[in-house]
Amino acid sequence: MTKVNTSYETIIVGGGVIGNSIAFHLSERDQEGILVIDKNFPLSGTSGSTQAWVWVHNKTPASYAEFSMYSAELYPYLSRKIGDVEYKRTGGLSPFFTEKDLEKAHKLAQKYSELGIKIKVLNKEEVLAKEPSLSPDVVGATFSKVDGNINPFRLVDLLIRASKKQGVAYSYYNRVLDIERTENAFIVHTQKETYLCKKLILAGGAWSKELGSYLGIHVPVKQVRGQIMVTEPLAPLLNYTISGMRQAINGEVLIGYSMEEVGFDRRGTLDVIQETANMAIRYVPSLANANVVRCFSGIRAMPKDGYPIIGHVPGVQNLYVAAMHSGITLAPLIGTLMTELILDGETSIPIDDYSITRFQEPVGQL
Repeated sequence: MTKVNTSYETIIVGGGVIGNSIAFHLSERDQEGILVIDKNFPLSGTSGSTQAWVWVHNKTPASYAEFSMYSAELYPYLSRKIGDVEYKRTGGLSPFFTEKDLEKAHKLAQKYSELGIKIKVLNKEEVLAKEPSLSPDVVGATFSKVDGNINPFRLVDLLIRASKKQGVAYSYYNRVLDIERTENAFIVHTQKETYLCKKLILAGGAWSKELGSYLGIHVPVKQVRGQIMVTEPLAPLLNYTISGMRQAINGEVLIGYSMEEVGFDRRGTLDVIQETANMAIRYVPSLANANVVRCFSGIRAMPKDGYPIIGHVPGVQNLYVAAMHSGITLAPLIGTLMTELILDGETSIPIDDYSITRFQEPVGQL
């Protein structure tokens, strides 16, 4: 029989922004015993290597933009509870440079309006009035007031601090090696200890597929690398968060939105950095004179169809999954909804569209 060192009511595997948001919101209501396990240390993964947009508009279908909007609306409330996460609702601009994209923008705005999401389609003059630094070649842009950005380091750190105050335990540098399912519990084997828990939440981001495999569960998540350039601190240049770049509080401009399927390889590549630089200059010509002080890469967790995988895993009592791209945007909402699902058995807004059951691959029965 497996020797168990420690028992918990709930174990969350994954210490990124999603895992910590679930830990915080769950521990607000239930402090019976929660453990967060991470194979490395806080912010060493995706949550610490991100542009950190809180982004709503341009997402399709419109229902997914609505889902993201609900989460953005929770950020001011979350900040009041855990502290200043440097959430800035700057508004978001998504510039375009062709008349064809203008037609697409109007169609998108119409679909959004049907769900009560307000975005504007701006012409060239309106765009340049809002963001004079943009290229005069711009044809137009979509604009949303609810978009913005955040400091991901403060966000994750403050979630951890608040969770610990509410009794959540943490175990870092502790990779999960295997998971067993018994009649009423899970046995989680790690590098350091073996744990027993009644409820198990898989929130391992890019490692979700591996975690699911321990239980015979197919979690279709792949790894997508994104490379980011960071400039020297500049005088105020950008008024808004722009699709592809944003200016931080200290004046640095973060640039990039590459998507490369290279597994867990976080190395930077010259070709993508050059493409990123060219994109930046096309958008904001004055950036040609800026010095780049560093570049970094992050690995996104990208579900097979691009949309979140959240909720209970059918056929396995007390097993839950939360795996997604856009974790920074969605963190407050996911923490709230997962807590409702675990403790109340239902959520305040529907999450059926994001169930793991939508994939053809068999979920498995245990």
